[in-house]
Amino acid sequence: MAKIAFLGLGQMGSAMAGRLLQAGHDVTVWNRTREKAKPLVEKGAVAASSPAEAATGAEFVITMVATPQALEDVVLADDGLSAALQPGQVFIDMSTVGPATIGDVAAKLPSGVSFLDAPVRGSVPQATGGTLAVFVGADDDVFDRVRPILETFGSVRHVGGVGSGAAIKLVVNLTLGMAIVALGEALVLGRSFTLDRGMLLDVLEDSPIGPTVKSKRRNIESGHYPPNFKLVLGEKDMKLVDDAASSSELDLRTARAAHTWFEEEAPLYPDLDYSAVVAAILGEKPLP
Repeated sequence: MAKIAFLGLGQMGSAMAGRLLQAGHDVTVWNRTREKAKPLVEKGAVAASSPAEAATGAEFVITMVATPQALEDVVLADDGLSAALQPGQVFIDMSTVGPATIGDVAAKLPSGVSFLDAPVRGSVPQATGGTLAVFVGADDDVFDRVRPILETFGSVRHVGGVGSGAAIKLVVNLTLGMAIVALGEALVLGRSFTLDRGMLLDVLEDSPIGPTVKSKRRNIESGHYPPNFKLVLGEKDMKLVDDAASSSELDLRTARAAHTWFEEEAPLYPDLDYSAVVAAILGEKPLP
């Protein structure tokens, strides 16, 4: 078993660190809010007081944080990872931060540290059950070394060199964001025709956005949107898509339009599930 440091204990990170403990690894955890480490410590993890302390002596260091700025803080702060990482250690970022941030972080790491990006598709149930899709951007030799660790979280796909995982995650999240907005607007159009919502959802389950309808139908019908993936994080991801498109001078019109819905609703309902966008499109008040 490996000695692993896991940094970032939000809903996803806590579940993923728990998977490592269940697999028998020696796990040290760190989170900016220290109380979030307590449930994992009770299961056998060791809590560190700083990123640098967590990384000291670890074979693998994993980060799962919310934003590009949070990742840069974890790496570059005075007590951050860059102050502690040594040649031979492997640093795996599993956050959704975009390829530009991955490139910036890679350039600032100590020489001899192996770095890769491995963001995931899925939310809390998949993280808990070990059925996430993991998209890995890494050199071939590094990928071979980390694959057994990453398989703890779900199915693993090597998609290219460093930065490729972050890039494909943005492509995937673009489709997720547009699908949920398409669902909301389809329901609005159907309502204008006085069509029954239940019947509409039945039909849409067999449409190109069927997987989105099936996974979020309970939320829509109940009016309650407990978070599996928070709306504020969905907005962050759609902004990353917008920023990437702008930097490459791409005219992604539907992506930009979908982002507008997220941008308007995230400040109002940041901690609800991202599917609360549907309620907003329908003019309904989403509930926790």
